[in-house]
Amino acid sequence: MSFPDFFDKVPAISLREPLAVFLGASTTGEITYTYADAVKLAGHSCPTVAAAYLMVREGLRFLYGDDLPERGGIEVYMRDGRESGTTGVTASVATLLTGAASETGFGGIGERQRFGRRNLLQFDADIDGVLALRRCDTGRGVSLDFNAARVPPDPDMRALFPDAVSGRADESQQKRFAQLWQDRVARILLDHADDPELIRARAWDSA
Repeated sequence: MSFPDFFDKVPAISLREPLAVFLGASTTGEITYTYADAVKLAGHSCPTVAAAYLMVREGLRFLYGDDLPERGGIEVYMRDGRESGTTGVTASVATLLTGAASETGFGGIGERQRFGRRNLLQFDADIDGVLALRRCDTGRGVSLDFNAARVPPDPDMRALFPDAVSGRADESQQKRFAQLWQDRVARILLDHADDPELIRARAWDSA
């Protein structure tokens, strides 16, 4: 698949994956994810996928600073139900990056269930934000929110959107729609990746 050029400029996210070392898939356990990986998972690139990617990135930085986050050692809490709006898309990206899974996740190895990921992802959580992350080792948490209005769509989208989503757009209109759609995603990921007015991160006391 050929991706837009700006994908290569999006900051990557690196973590330490102890399960990979244990099972011999890696000698160091360091694993790096890119925005393209999130797009491959979701099957598309949109503001929701971009927001999920940036929220998890900011949350990991908040919780770990300059240290490598531990994949599989992080709990993820979603404010809304799993079937609500784009919650499922956001949760899927969060699972990709953190390893946290719902009841269908990896149950762990041995009696102690080492490296288990099951039930580290929860929905309908009482949090002030779209999602929250919590370290399993220290209990430190962070809530995260996304202000979509910070990066509005191009004004031309108002006229293009109805015909594009209904299938009535001609080839040139559809091409323009797709271009403007990804232009907004690029502005979110490149121009505002570290913008505190786009991604809000606050300490979360989960007790």
